[in-house]
Amino acid sequence: MALLELENLQTFYGESHILQGVNLRVEAGQVVCLLGRNGAGKTTTLNSIMGFAPPRAGRVLLRGQDIARDAPEKIARRGVSIVPQAGGVFPTLTVRENLLFAAQPRKDGWTLEKIFARMPALRARENSRGGQLSGGERQMVAIGRALLTNSEFIMMDEPTEGLSPLLVREIETILSELKAAGQAILLVEENFSMALHVADYLYVMNKGRIVFDGAPSALAGDEEVRARYLGL
Repeated sequence: MALLELENLQTFYGESHILQGVNLRVEAGQVVCLLGRNGAGKTTTLNSIMGFAPPRAGRVLLRGQDIARDAPEKIARRGVSIVPQAGGVFPTLTVRENLLFAAQPRKDGWTLEKIFARMPALRARENSRGGQLSGGERQMVAIGRALLTNSEFIMMDEPTEGLSPLLVREIETILSELKAAGQAILLVEENFSMALHVADYLYVMNKGRIVFDGAPSALAGDEEVRARYLGL
C-alpha cells in the first residue's frame, strides 16, 4: 500500500477545471518530484492533498484512507505537512516562534536544537522577526518548521525558487539528507538538475494532467518530453 495515492483527482477553482484526472503515488520513504511549467497545476495538486482546494471528484488516499474531504488541520494531524511556495513565514513572529509554531515533539524526532545544528544561520537569527529575513532564510525557516512537525509525509512547493546557487545547493543537500533518513517527500520543483539528483521517481504535469511518470534516468533520456513540457 502506498503512503499517498491520488486517484483521478478533479479540482476546480470556480468553474475553471484545473486538475483533470491526476493519478500519482508516493511510497513510504520515497522522494517524488512533480515537474511542469508555471500554471500546469502543480501547486493545486499540493493544495488538493492538504485540503486547501478540496477536489470535486477523485480520491486522496493516505495509507489507504480517503482524506479528500477532510479539513487541513485534520490532515495535518494525520501526519502531513507542507512547505508552501515562498515559505509562508509569519512576518511578525521571531524565527524561534515561527519554527515552534506547529512543532510536534516525537521521541528521536526533530527538535529545535537539531534544526539549529543543521541550519546554524537560523540560530544566529532566532530572535529576528520573519519580516526581517532574506528569501533564503525564510525558506530555511519554512523547511525547519515542517521538520519540527515530525510528519511522516512532507510536501514542498518550489523551495529553491528565487534563491542563489549557493542556497539551492544547500537545500539540495538537506533534501538528500532527508531522503537518506527515509523521509517521504512530494517535491514541486522547476530545477530539473536538482530533481534528477534527489528524486526516486518523477511526474511531469501539463494543463492539469500527468503526461509522464518514470525514473529520473527515463526522463533524462526522453528529449521529446523534456522539450515539449519542460522547455529543456
